[in-house]
This record gives sequence, structure tokens and C-alpha cells, in this order.
Amino acid sequence: MPTERVLAGTKKKSGLELSLSVQYACKDARLPARPQLRRWVRAAQEQPLQATLRFVDADEGQALNRTYRGKDYATNVLSFVYASEPAVSGDLVICLPVVLREAAEQGKPFLAHLAHLVVHGMLHLQGYDHETGKRDAARMEAREREVLARFDIPDPYC
Repeated sequence: MPTERVLAGTKKKSGLELSLSVQYACKDARLPARPQLRRWVRAAQEQPLQATLRFVDADEGQALNRTYRGKDYATNVLSFVYASEPAVSGDLVICLPVVLREAAEQGKPFLAHLAHLVVHGMLHLQGYDHETGKRDAARMEAREREVLARFDIPDPYC
């Protein structure tokens, strides 16, 4: 499928630079438009950030997960950090079919689950890690809850 690429280079009130590219490698009317995605990214932003947010189908999601993580299945979100200074630079890949399935299985609204994964991935790009220990996981989950609450999205861990 064709990829749509939209670039935005803007500043936050706090002065943090954001350059966000959104790529729709799969099409679905339920996917939010770029302005909503940018709001979620900005809410999680703590550092200058140059990121690409790419929505993919199951085949691409599986291929990326197999190539970069050695796991032969499509996963919900993958984050790739390329640099941390002077700005964080990286890619966030979200596998739409997995997110849709998870939302249905968990009885969550699709957009709430998607917002959580965008925030989760953006925090990973900025150095948060939930796999290094309980303390780090608690810190990351607390930050996710804080960001999502700004959008009236319930705690994703309940």
C-alpha cells in the first residue's frame, strides 16, 4: 500500500522541539488523523524529539519483530532509537491489526488502547524501560497513567 508522509516541525510551550512524521502503511478509517497523534506524542514528550510514527499491517509487523527482536509474530508496538542527543531520534511502529485485536479482547475502546501504545512507545524512545526491573516498570506505568489521564483515558493497567 502507498505510504502517506506528513512532517511537522513545531515547538512546545516549554520550548521542546518536535519533528513528527506519520506514515500510514495500512489504511483504516478508525486511525486518527495526524493532529490527534501529535497531541498524544506531545503529551508524552520530555525531550527534543525527532520521530516517525508508522502504522503497519500484520506482515510488516511480523517481519520487523522477527528481524529486530528474533520473535516471529506481529506485536503491538516496536520502538527503534537512533540517537539520544542533541535530540531523541527514532521510529515507532504500530501494528494496526494487533492493536485492534487487543482492544477487542480487552474490552477497551480502540482509540484509548492506541493512545496508550503511542504514549508507551514514545516513552521507550525517551529512555523509559519496563523490562529492566520493577522500579523502572512502575516509573514508566505511572508516567503513562499521568499522560493518558490528560485525555480522560482510564488506567490501562486496571
